[in-house]
Amino acid sequence: MSITRKIIESHIEEGKFEPGEEIAIRIDQTLTQDATGTMAYLQFEALGISDLKTELSVCYVDHNTIQAGFENADDHRYLKSIARKYGIVFSKPGNGICHQVHLERFAIPGKTLLGSDSHTPTAGGIGMFAIGAGGLDVAVAMCGSPFYLRCPRIRALNLKGKLQPWVAAKDVALKVLQLFTTRGNVGYVFEYRGEGVKTLSVPERATIANMGAECGVTTSVFPSDEITLAFLQAQRRAHDWSELKADADTPDYESEVEIDLSEVVPLAACPHSPDNVKPVAELEGTEVNQVCIGSCTNSSFKDLMTVARILEGNKVHPDVELIIAPGSRQVLANIARAGGLSSLIDAGARIAECTCGFCIGNSYAPHNDAVSLRTSNRNFMGRSGTETAKVYLVSPETAAVAAITGEITDPRNFRKSYPAVESLPQALYINDSMIIQPAKKDMDVEIYRGPNMGAPPSGFIPLPDTIHGAVTIKLGDKITTDHIIPAGSRLKYRSNIARYAEYVFELLDRDFYDRAIDNRARGKYNIIVAGDSYGQGSSREHAALCPAYLGVKAVIAKSFERIHMANLVNFGILPLLFNSHSDYDAIDMGDELELIAVRRSLVNNEQITIYNKSKEHEFKVDYQLSKREQEIILAGGLLPYIKERR
Repeated sequence: MSITRKIIESHIEEGKFEPGEEIAIRIDQTLTQDATGTMAYLQFEALGISDLKTELSVCYVDHNTIQAGFENADDHRYLKSIARKYGIVFSKPGNGICHQVHLERFAIPGKTLLGSDSHTPTAGGIGMFAIGAGGLDVAVAMCGSPFYLRCPRIRALNLKGKLQPWVAAKDVALKVLQLFTTRGNVGYVFEYRGEGVKTLSVPERATIANMGAECGVTTSVFPSDEITLAFLQAQRRAHDWSELKADADTPDYESEVEIDLSEVVPLAACPHSPDNVKPVAELEGTEVNQVCIGSCTNSSFKDLMTVARILEGNKVHPDVELIIAPGSRQVLANIARAGGLSSLIDAGARIAECTCGFCIGNSYAPHNDAVSLRTSNRNFMGRSGTETAKVYLVSPETAAVAAITGEITDPRNFRKSYPAVESLPQALYINDSMIIQPAKKDMDVEIYRGPNMGAPPSGFIPLPDTIHGAVTIKLGDKITTDHIIPAGSRLKYRSNIARYAEYVFELLDRDFYDRAIDNRARGKYNIIVAGDSYGQGSSREHAALCPAYLGVKAVIAKSFERIHMANLVNFGILPLLFNSHSDYDAIDMGDELELIAVRRSLVNNEQITIYNKSKEHEFKVDYQLSKREQEIILAGGLLPYIKERR
């Protein structure tokens, strides 16, 4: 069997391993972060379960650590009190980015991990089956229920050869995006194998697994081998190691693609999509205004020590602002002990806190029209906090060289020889003082709720038989969750749905909220029309929850991304699929639509008929919902569905 199948088969609770069919798997570990965790734990409370059922659940605070106002600090206090009450491990603000810390301190080969963050697959670099999901799915898993998903199709990525100097794991991740793009990979797992895997450290593997999320795959998985054991030994966790590899000649792979690591060159994802990939050599000479190094993709010891060695004896270009954010306190402490931190400071870098920070646009926003080189994983328009900025995604090596030269430069042409840095120091310094391990749950703890915190989601109603609504917005292809509900400065409203909903589609149409509220007040549902790959990007369920609050009852698109479609179902919004592009073309914003006999159509597994009253045109739409998902939609969402079955 493949690695993927071995893990799934050992955790399957409903269904059987048949690609494309719905299965349910047992979840060993969960992780949350503060941007999605507040809502996840509000929903956990709403479920009324007092006992945590997972082997391990960790609550991280890493996204919104900027405390300009009381909102974030209040939410962090809420999370800390929840963790203490229910026996959840709590990682304090500043301890590090959830994926980096989890890889270091908690990830275990062969286990399952469900996280309320789309980059949870980072742990696939250590051999976990790690999946991103909405907060409600994570809350349900913490209560002991299995996680439902389509049994994945598996694509083998055979790595051979070895990376050349100045070429990094980030370039491999960008090569994968160049090959597979951000569309058309829903329902797949990328499983890495081949002799080339043995040349990559666990942090390098994690970088590649991290950016599989941009392809839209369910997750990415690497084997657990002697390299994995060495990493866990350095973390003083050798007891967590077990070997995990695919059998020879397994029939589980639907397809196989070979990547010769020795032929990979420095690459960059150009604005405004992670799959807009070009060789760095083609971009040479482009003036650079800002360089940001860090994020859950590239903030390991090896990444930052390599940057430090490149910067050693050099100065940041006068016209460039360089920001460096270590992925964890462990990384920060170890680069300091290895002399790297002083090199970064001497060169003129700004040292940021060990958090997500610039990656989600809540700090270090570039100036208008700036060119910003970043080692993060997404460069959607406006995600940096500046709508007019042009963000390029590159490796730490390419970023560091650009910080010195002031322009995009092929690092292979840099005047220095490539610094050879070990993936881990010989004696790794570990300090877990910012991780609070609960001795036991304490049900007498009073949960703190600040004035910005709303009530758990409620008011869900069963799906009506006929939906009368208006097309409140018509969108094109590749609409991301950042387009639907912005992060950055708006994230502080994440636990206040009524307030956060004011910013739905803010980047695309500032009048959407007013139109939606007006339709809702007149008893009319809101309907969203979109193109291909609707819901790319983050797992944030607010991109479904806030539209549901505004009265959105259906999204009709050419195709959906996995996590967002699941979130739509969880909050009672119908995800419908156009049967023909001509039907999409025939709809305009403002059209009055009538979705006829919806409940009966779902129950009978029939296509749904839509009548466009404005155009006097009738057409049919499809859906890709399991029987369970249909029942959730009929109930009005996952929370009422669960309550019906108690």
